[in-house]
Amino acid sequence: MSSDGNGALESETSAVAVIGLACRLPRAENPGAFWRLLENGESAITPIPETRASILSTEARHGAAARPAGYLDAVDTFDPEFFGISPREAAAMDPQQRLVLELSWEALEDAGIVPGTLTGTRTGVFLGAIAHDYATLTHRRGPDAITRHTLTGLNHGILANRVSYTLGLRGPSLTVDAAQASALVAVHLALTSIRRGETDLALVGGVNLNLAPESTLTVERFGALSPDGRCFTFDARANGYVRGEGGGIVVLKPLADALADGDPVTCVLRGSAVTNDGATDALTVPSSDAQRDAVRRAFADAGIDPAAAQYVELHGTGTPVGDPLEAAALGAGRPSERALLVGSAKTNVGHLEGAAGIVGLLKTALAIRHRRIPASLNFEHPNPDIPLAELRLRVASSAGAWPRPAEALVAGVSSFGVGGTNCHVVLTEAPPGAEPPAPGAGVPDGQDTGAVDAPVLAWVLSARTPQALRDQAHQLTTHLDHHPHTDPTDLAHTLATTRTHFPHRAVILGTTTTDLHPALTALTALTHNQPHPALTTTPPTSSTGTGTGKTVFVFPGQGTQWPAMARELLTTNPVFTHHIHACADALHPHTTWNLLDVLHQTPNAPTLDRVDVVQPTLFAVMTSLARLWQHHGIHPHAVIGHSQGEITAAHIADALTLTDAAKIVTLRAQALRHLAGTGTMISIPLPAHQINTALAEWRGRLDIAAANGPTATVISAGVAGQPEVAQTSGSVAGGRETEPRPGTAASNARV
Repeated sequence: MSSDGNGALESETSAVAVIGLACRLPRAENPGAFWRLLENGESAITPIPETRASILSTEARHGAAARPAGYLDAVDTFDPEFFGISPREAAAMDPQQRLVLELSWEALEDAGIVPGTLTGTRTGVFLGAIAHDYATLTHRRGPDAITRHTLTGLNHGILANRVSYTLGLRGPSLTVDAAQASALVAVHLALTSIRRGETDLALVGGVNLNLAPESTLTVERFGALSPDGRCFTFDARANGYVRGEGGGIVVLKPLADALADGDPVTCVLRGSAVTNDGATDALTVPSSDAQRDAVRRAFADAGIDPAAAQYVELHGTGTPVGDPLEAAALGAGRPSERALLVGSAKTNVGHLEGAAGIVGLLKTALAIRHRRIPASLNFEHPNPDIPLAELRLRVASSAGAWPRPAEALVAGVSSFGVGGTNCHVVLTEAPPGAEPPAPGAGVPDGQDTGAVDAPVLAWVLSARTPQALRDQAHQLTTHLDHHPHTDPTDLAHTLATTRTHFPHRAVILGTTTTDLHPALTALTALTHNQPHPALTTTPPTSSTGTGTGKTVFVFPGQGTQWPAMARELLTTNPVFTHHIHACADALHPHTTWNLLDVLHQTPNAPTLDRVDVVQPTLFAVMTSLARLWQHHGIHPHAVIGHSQGEITAAHIADALTLTDAAKIVTLRAQALRHLAGTGTMISIPLPAHQINTALAEWRGRLDIAAANGPTATVISAGVAGQPEVAQTSGSVAGGRETEPRPGTAASNARV
């Protein structure tokens, strides 16, 4: 890959696309919330929550362990049943494992991938992590706290392996510990694995939870913590960093495959490199030359001139020694006319240590997606040891556009480990037309999502438990509150095709109009477990995908037709249309009319008033509807039908081929047309056994034609017997005048 004079980027087979994002960061439970935090220039650094303070000793509460930091909410909550984990095993698991499972699932859904479809695939998992706080808390409780689940629950390698096991993935699966460079090194390894062809898709990221006071005391006594509780990156006040926690996952896929599959591409990874400081003044003292070498190698791997970079997400811990060395590495040799913007997400959420690299990557990816660079906080006066002008560097102290927006966007992300591991990754914007739509913006013109352009849409939600279903409704409501211009059709398509279908389900009916208010009120009702006219909920389903009862398809007889029947489905649903055409071909040898002409009511086409037309037509519509239901996973345990519905039922049950069923329904309907007017029937609202006695004197001329229900019996006779039919119906009904029910008189031959 190379950059031309205008900054345009030429694609190369080694490029890897970022197609899915997920994160859980301080005050940012997802990428959308993280972007709002960044765009608004907010800090997520807070005093220690009371729920955390309660586990600290008296001494620790007044020391470094209780300092402000970036904290996650509710790290002790987890739904083990969702992932098929027993409560005892869940209790023994490092919460970092729990968080990685949740983030991996969310990242795949963000990529439009149903997790269950990856079973057995060469999907890799690469995770960076260094914290062992949960092991510290567990061992603090003594030998009795160790169970048969402790080995897997506390093993760092299981962080990646747990994801691979849960999703059935067959690609590489490893946890990387390269100190604070771990997560970005995991990205480098995933990029290499994809390029080598051993991985088709990769889940990549890092996780860090600060649960034990000992880990914070360790960092404080090393001298790395800021006594002010802030990261003053590149600022004169730089005196250490503030801790943060959380995690992030990105989904990576070869760019060529992503483009071929129509995946939304947030950004593209073009190159990466890893170096080490080697022998410096001390083990933890960085080397500016080694960092500069990592940057140069990464851009060489990407095939891009380093001068094309417009922004670099710094390691940027805000330490007096580290910041000047990092600045010198980035500024060396930069052309004077190309100032490089720099910044650090650590000023917003703190230093996530083993997961810091993925936070920087997520921030940069979002900045590329939104084509804006957020502010790097806490910068007032440059560090006197960093000559920004001489190095052609500029701290992004306020949010704004990219320096050269007319050029293709190019950025770098750095991450350095305390032991000397340096990693740099080069990112660019997606090729034109491959970018995902901005959240809530709907589908760009010309982008085919496969959604049906129908006036009525179904938003489908599902979950493993009723409470989780209500939580889904609440989350969707929150999303729509933030993105009121969401395209309803795009949302319906996404919910129906890119999410796993779980036992507890709800369907909210909406329209293709941009007025989301009716659907929002239904979502609110679902959140509070209340009924709503536009809301339908289903009972839990079994592992086979069916309800607690069984599914039966009931195919009715004549009389169920309506004007313009099936026309809308014919123009909007390709599955239904395919089966209608198949029925038309099967009916054609036995008719003088065309099924499609009848359904569209073209000139000279027969109407549905003719029995030899309406019954085959109803058969075709019922058959096509049943096939459409089966296409969407609704399979009957039994079928039942009446009149031509019996023939449909026999076909759906595979007792009749389509050819045989079409022949039977057509010839039967034609026979009925010839028989019309040769007899008479009347329906009497009494049980058949009561009518039997009254028919004794008319035996041979009158008979019971049908018992339609406990109190609905039909008697029949030839044309000559019409007076007897009327007389008998009156006497049997106890002298009451009995009128033929609409559609039951034999003269119209509706059998």
